[in-house]
Parts: sequence; C-alpha cells; structure tokens
Amino acid sequence: MPFPIEWNKFWELFKYVPHDPLLFGSSMFIFFFIAVLIVYRFFSGNTSLRIYSLIIFSLFFYYKAAGVYLLLLVLIAVVNFYSGAWIYNAKDQLHKRLILTATIIINLGLLGYFKYTNFFLEILNDLKAGQFDMLDIFLPIGISFYTFKAMSYLIEIYFEMLEPIKSLRNFSLFVFFFPNVLMGPIDRAVNFLPQIEQKPIFTKEKIGLAVFLLCTGLFKKYVIADYISLNFTDRVFEFPLRFTGVENLFAVYGFALQGYADFSGYTDMALAIGLLLGFELMDNFNRPFKAHSVAEYWRRWHLSLSTWLLDYLFRPLQISLRNMKKAGTALAIFITFFVVGIWHGPSFTFILFGILHSTYLVFSMYTQPLRDAFYNKLGIKNAPWLKVLQIIFTFHLLAFTALLFRAPSLEFAGDMLSQIFTYFHAEVFPQYVSAYPSIVLLIVIGYVSHFLPEAWEKKTVAVLTKTPLLIQAVILAIMIWLVWQVRSAEMQPFMYFKF
Repeated sequence: MPFPIEWNKFWELFKYVPHDPLLFGSSMFIFFFIAVLIVYRFFSGNTSLRIYSLIIFSLFFYYKAAGVYLLLLVLIAVVNFYSGAWIYNAKDQLHKRLILTATIIINLGLLGYFKYTNFFLEILNDLKAGQFDMLDIFLPIGISFYTFKAMSYLIEIYFEMLEPIKSLRNFSLFVFFFPNVLMGPIDRAVNFLPQIEQKPIFTKEKIGLAVFLLCTGLFKKYVIADYISLNFTDRVFEFPLRFTGVENLFAVYGFALQGYADFSGYTDMALAIGLLLGFELMDNFNRPFKAHSVAEYWRRWHLSLSTWLLDYLFRPLQISLRNMKKAGTALAIFITFFVVGIWHGPSFTFILFGILHSTYLVFSMYTQPLRDAFYNKLGIKNAPWLKVLQIIFTFHLLAFTALLFRAPSLEFAGDMLSQIFTYFHAEVFPQYVSAYPSIVLLIVIGYVSHFLPEAWEKKTVAVLTKTPLLIQAVILAIMIWLVWQVRSAEMQPFMYFKF
C-alpha cells in the first residue's frame, strides 16, 4: 500500500538532492540540529552511544551534501586510520616513510582525480598534446578539507607528536564531524581526538560564546555576504565592461568583504555548534584586514590551512633548503603558495593568486632590512599613521588578489582592471551611492565592525554570558528572523564549498 502524500514528503527530506544541500542557517538545519541536541543530551551519560549518535548524524549531514560520495569520506577515514597504525608499528624509519608516502599519494591521488583531472585534460588539449573529452566528474563537497584533516593524523604520528588511537569509531568521528567536515576548520587530530571521550562540559561562558558566534555567523553570511553577492558583486564580475570604473572598484572591495564574511561566517557557526556539542574547534580568523603586511595577513586568515601548510610543507622545505639561505626560504615560499593557489581550485587565476602572494612575501623578506633602516632613519618606525598606511596598502594588495580569486578567467580580471584604471571618474561616486544605498551601507557596516576594538567583542560576549538563557534564545531568534527577511528565495551555498 503506498504511503500517503504527507509521508512521501517526509521521506523526501532524507534523500540527497544535489541542488539543495543541508546548509547552516536553513530551516531544515534548525530541525536537524535540534534533533542532534535532543539525542546528544539523552545519551550524555553513555559515551559510546553519544559518539555513535554524532557519527550517524554527521554521516547523514554529509550524505545530504554529497550523496553517494559519502563512501569516499568513509574510505578516507578507514585508509588513514589503519595507515596510522602501520606507520607507528613499522620496524624502521624507512618503512615508516614508505607507508606515509604511499598513503599521502592515495589521499592526494583521490583529491587530484576529482579536483584536477579535467583541468589537466584541458591543458593537454590547449598544448595540442591530444584531443581529450572532459569527464563527467562531480567534486565532492569538502574533499580538500577532510583529506587534509585526515593527513594531519598520519603526519603527527610519523613525527611522533601523536600515538595512533585504537578506536576506528573515534577516528571516524574526527573525520566525519559535521560542523567542520564541509569547510573546516581543518582541525588537528592531536587537538580533537582527546576531546571525544571527555564528558561534555557546558558552562555559561561557552553557551554565551556559542550564541554570540551563531549570531555573528548568520549575520556575516546571510545578511552581508549573500546580499552583497546577489545584488551587486555577482553582476559586476559577470559583465565588468557594462559597469563604470567606480562600480568595478567597489565590486572588488565588496568581494573582499563578501569572501571574508562568507567564510568566517561559516567558521563562526561551526565553532558555535562545536561548543554546543562540547567540542572546541580551531578558530580560523583573527580580523585579517587589520594586517600590516601580507605575512601578517596569513597569520590571521584561514589559520587552519595556513598553519597546516606552515608545519607540514613550508618548514620541512625550509629545513631541506637551508644551505641556500634566503634563496632557499624564498623557494619554500613559492612552492607553499603554489600549493595554496592550486588547493583552491583547478584554474590559472588561482595559480596566479598563489604566485602573487608568494611574490609579495619574498619581496617583503628581501626588502625588510632596507625598509627598517629607512623608517629608523626618519624616526617613524612606530608611528601610528605609518601603521595605518601599511594596513591600507596591504589591504589593496589583498584586494587585487581577491579580484583574481573571484574572476572566472584572467580575461575578466583584465577587463575589470581596465575599467578601474581607464574609466574611473570620481564624480560617479554619488550616483553609485544613490543607486546602491543598501550595498554601500552593508559594506560600511562590514568593514567598520571588522575594525572595532577586540575588547568590545569580549565585552559583548561577557554581557551575553550573564544574560538569562531565555533572553539569549530570543536574541538568536531575532537574528534568524532578520536572516529570513533578507535572504534570497534559495539558500546560497557557501563560497568555499567548491574548494
């Protein structure tokens, strides 16, 4: 006997729908997370059931995002779990290195197949090395993140920073954990694994911080990033030649903010959800536009990736190239940031994005002594106004690379730069403000809030912590209502889903 229509609709919720993933902030996610909290609380006295429930919910969450590629996630977990044990039990250093190398090749081979196969086929076609048809390959959401997360476990065992755990169950939760499986943070095994067996402790401070992070994450993503994207930056980046130099310039400024608000908004929500489940995840951002240099920017932006590459790629390269002195460090920087570029995607714009960042860093390294001597001679090295100028200059270097990050091709990036430098007329600015008042307002709010003193944020969290739980719930409900008022008809996927 067929199910009634209502039951059919209910079961539809459990099916994978490619164009409708389970997103933070969606109405379905709210019900999903309420179910997680209820079950998690019910099993709070039983460690095994609590962990298994999180694994099941995490697998369902990923299934709703990637469908059958859930099997790939499971494969990554199993391969890296057993490889970690084999590395630890290997009889000598050579065998350890061989197992590590083989497993990294498997990890990167899977990542490379899904992410870069068509890119290399396209290059071969352009070089007239053959005529290859593009393959119908779906990029599993989050593969770059959970692959790097799993590899950190192997590398930490190899360098004797961590002993392998005996529980495939616990390791699976580390890889599958739904708050950060799709877009990070790329947590380290050495930090996450010890938290699994610990009984969750929910203090007023953690709940207050979680509510604050949920509110800021929702606001950044759905009020700032999505609104700016749909109503301005997407239009300009799609047809830059239709817009004035002023509009192209502000599209670049808008996208720089949009990218930060989108990614850090996700991170805020991931951290908050982790806290409400008793886990402390690695933070990913520390007000990156306050950076005085590109080097400092990378100590503030996407910290889980930048520290991963610093520890597992740059430093080993720097040590192996130490005989070359500064030239060796420069080469290590170029290799690391080539990886940064290609990690983001199979595109020459991303490769150039990485090369430009490495060029900034190498140029800064070689000119640092000259600049310090010049500033000291003038007595302005610690002048506040110099710091402000450095922040502004650094921001514009970053905005230029953000243009490459967003532009669909080098040709489009060139068109935007042409409009900015050839057809820029300051008198158009009042017309731009009158044409896009809400966009201008959100850009101003986004940047001003970014530069507010960090002490204000801590004070806000402290006040929220002292607020009764009912009032915190009302504040969160108001933020959800605000998101509902400004969001588009369809939920917009997070920008880093494609990476």
